[in-house]
Amino acid sequence: MEHPSKPAAGFITQDFPAPGLKRIQRHITSFDEHGKSIFLPTDCGEHHRVMGEGEALANIIYSTRETPVDINEEVDISKAKEKEPPIYYPGGTVVRMVDFGPGLESPMHRAITLDYGIVLEGVFELELDSGEKRIMRPGDVSVKRAAAHKWRNITGQGTLPGRMLYVLLDCKDVIVNGSKIEGYLGELQKEYADK
Repeated sequence: MEHPSKPAAGFITQDFPAPGLKRIQRHITSFDEHGKSIFLPTDCGEHHRVMGEGEALANIIYSTRETPVDINEEVDISKAKEKEPPIYYPGGTVVRMVDFGPGLESPMHRAITLDYGIVLEGVFELELDSGEKRIMRPGDVSVKRAAAHKWRNITGQGTLPGRMLYVLLDCKDVIVNGSKIEGYLGELQKEYADK
């Protein structure tokens, strides 16, 4: 299957969601004065931004800066709203949804994290630095354990947008044959440099 060399720059606009994908809703719970669980106002998150040259759109669903999480007096909610998180928080979590433009391929990268990657819409190819590849469809889940990898949106043979959900958790240093594995973001570094 051929893949376009680069998706059209500007596919993603400043609007959320990306063209052709559904708007999502986020439902956060809290407590009333009697300790009963309630819903806070429904929204789609505070932190959305265009990545690359308008080729992808990141939406932070939620983030925490520590584990265990302090949910008293909605401390976690305040921290999550305060600023967009980095690629991950040491000791915390980040839930990030990314809308990929047609044919978009990420650079090879590695975060020293445990990542759950879930295909929500579309078809993706996950390639590891060893050259091994897997095709993932809606509902499929990858469990990446500090793996160097890249994603390729092959939805509609590279002609349609796709959507992934990622949950990133911090992990301890990774040692392979006595050497510490290092993380790198490659071209993605600029997307997280100011976080």
